[in-house]
Amino acid sequence: MENKIIEPFKIIGIAIRTTNENNQAATDIGNLWGKFMGENVMASIPNKIDNTIYSIYTEYESDFTKPYTTILGCKVDSLNNIPDGMLGKTFEGGEYIRFNAKGDLTKGIVYSKWVEIWNKDLNRKYTADFEVYGEKSQNPSEAEVEIFIAIN
Repeated sequence: MENKIIEPFKIIGIAIRTTNENNQAATDIGNLWGKFMGENVMASIPNKIDNTIYSIYTEYESDFTKPYTTILGCKVDSLNNIPDGMLGKTFEGGEYIRFNAKGDLTKGIVYSKWVEIWNKDLNRKYTADFEVYGEKSQNPSEAEVEIFIAIN
């Protein structure tokens, strides 16, 4: 866990509105990942900076117990060309706390880290929190995923 300043950035990807109530997010976000990977959405994202995948949690109705939007996409240098069925969004950046989830992705390491985060007393902003699936996440059995939580 370390504090980090995140610069503003732009994302193009696909999104779903969901909630953690009744484990709905597990189904919805799982389906969103299935679509992202199955339809090779990343290949259709224009102006990508790199192939890092971002899973962003934003537009919180209140806190993590209420509805929010999840976006799966890539950082881009321009929102001038957003393909049909995708959305583009700019995030302000700001002060964040960084967490690392390490281990086997198929064994729920990212979800386990979120449970830990939800149980911490963090002064959360609920603007945009995100996971980063970069090079270290390519081997699912020995993955490392960074999780950034916006704080006040």
